[in-house]
Formats: sequence, C-alpha cells, structure tokens
Amino acid sequence: MRKIRINLLPGDGIGPEVVREGVNALRRLAELDGGVAFEFNELPGGCRYYLEHGRMMPDDGLRTLADCDAILLGAVGFPGVPDHVSLRELLLPIRVEFDQYVNLRPVRLLPGLTSPLRNDRIDFTVIRENSEGEYCGEGRFEPDDAGAVQLARFTRRGTERIIRYAFDYAVRHRLNRVLSATKSNALNYSMVFWDRVFAEVSTEFPGVAAEKMHIDALAGYFIMHPDRLQVVVADNLFGDILTDLGSAMLGSIGISPSGNLNPEGRFPSMFEPIHGSAPDIAGRGIANPLGTLWAVVMLLAHLGLDDWSERLMRAIEHALAAGTARTRDIGGSATTAQAAAAVITELERMA
Repeated sequence: MRKIRINLLPGDGIGPEVVREGVNALRRLAELDGGVAFEFNELPGGCRYYLEHGRMMPDDGLRTLADCDAILLGAVGFPGVPDHVSLRELLLPIRVEFDQYVNLRPVRLLPGLTSPLRNDRIDFTVIRENSEGEYCGEGRFEPDDAGAVQLARFTRRGTERIIRYAFDYAVRHRLNRVLSATKSNALNYSMVFWDRVFAEVSTEFPGVAAEKMHIDALAGYFIMHPDRLQVVVADNLFGDILTDLGSAMLGSIGISPSGNLNPEGRFPSMFEPIHGSAPDIAGRGIANPLGTLWAVVMLLAHLGLDDWSERLMRAIEHALAAGTARTRDIGGSATTAQAAAAVITELERMA
C-alpha cells in the first residue's frame, strides 16, 4: 500500500468549499482502486488567520507544510487584508522557499464549455516563471511620497531553467512550437536579457520552432488565434496576466487549474485553482469546484498516478458534456456539491 501525504491549505472564502470536493474525489479514487492511501493534513493559514494572529501562517508554517508529498491550496484573500500582504506573507514564501519555479497552467476548452470566442480550438499550455522577475519584492518608496521604484530581478539561473523547462515540455508532449512573451522594445534590460537567453536555449532544441512576441500583441493573439498556440513561456508578471486571460477564454475563471512545481522533487509542489477566494459567494454553495478537481488531476500526474489522473480528467469532461457539472458561472445550475458529485458519479461508472 502506497501512502501519500497531502497537506491542505483551504485558505479563505470559497477555498475550504472547493478543497473539500478535491479531497472527496481523491478519497473516492482510493476507494475504487485501492493500492494507495491518502493522508490529509489540514493546516492553518490565510487571511482569517492573519486577522486573528497578525501573520498569514504560524511561525513554523513552512516547516510543517514541507512535510508532505504535495500541497492542495484553496484560495487566499479576504476583506480587511491587503492583497500584497496575503501574497507576500503566504503564497510567495511557499513558492520561493520550496523552489516552485514552474507555474504550469493548461488552457483547454473542455467538452460542454462555451468560449466567448468564435474559435473553439483552444488547447495550449502556459509555463510561467514563478519565483523571481517582477515579483521579487525589491524596490523602495521615495521620501515625502515623491514616488516609488519597483525592481524586477531576472537571474541567469532562473530565466534559463524556466525556458528550458518549456522546451522540454514541448518535446515530452510531441509539440513543435514554443512562443515567448516579451516586451524588449520598452523593457530594455530585463526583456532584452530574457530574449537573449531564450535564443540561446532554443538552439538546443532544433526540432521545436522558437518564436517571440511582444506581450501586447500576444494578448490579441490569444483572442484572435488561440488554435495556433502550443506552449507559451513567460516571466512572472506576463504569465500571471496571460493565464487569467486564458481562463476567461474558456468562459469562466473558475474552471482553470494551476501547478506550482519543483520539478526536481526536492520540495513538495502545490496545486490550486487559479480563481480567487470570492468572499461575496462564500458559504452559498455555488462556487465552481472544477478548477480544484482539475488541479487534483495535475497533482495525481505529478505523483506518477497517471492512470488515476487521466480517469479523473475524463470524468470531469463527461460530467461537463452531460451538463451535470455546470455551475452558474458556466451556464448551469449545479451547486458546488452537485457538480463535484456528478464528476464522482462518472468516476464510479468507469470503475
């Protein structure tokens, strides 16, 4: 019996509601197949914790969080706690301390979803640098509120490894095009450096077409020609913006997952839906759980449970196509629990 330890950070707002459904799916998979036992450990942390204790997690939070095979995160954010506090005192420390330098976000129009675009051939992956760039937190406020300086740090190591990961990903998935997001005409240090490293790494992969596009043009390209995209690699800021756009292209930001990966396995990787905590609908039972269930698909694949990962993905697709897993944000009427139950029903049919 293989034992897998999953640390849970349900977080704020709808986070606990969707994490609950992710845990239910994992438990049902284990019951149906056997051979694997999941151990779940729910940890404190988030904005409510901050309001009570003055910090986003306990002093030993990172050490405790590291003791697992993978992390499932709900959402972080709550009125009364500035967004930069919740990001810099919880999410960024996890990504940096655990060297989760790859943010992997699939953008795929699943059966049963209706894109606001006319083009329904949407199936690509964005690979975002997740540990430095504009999110390094360096800068200063100038005296007398005269202004502010925000620095973006691009290291050779950080830039090269995320770009190489993107090309490796393309090769592993039998894809032949990697498109780099840049803005080197205006950002004459960071993006010129990024472009230079991209060009150097691309020579190691002669079978993969390497192209670059300015971020403003690329945003339009996402809308006009999503069917031409395969793998997009971007720095931290551009990748963050592009992937929210990608999710909106699917009809709802509630549908998409994200993996914060330490590919070498020296630290646990963390999986989450990309949506926020949505405090306005928390407790109403209408949040979309599919972003979390898709994140669980990624978690299972990361742990080498490819068969389970594929089965859960098929169950999501079948339930969406049947209309039983469509919550209000994607044109249905299912509650959070009903949508998740519909996916589990499909899992049971496959058993």
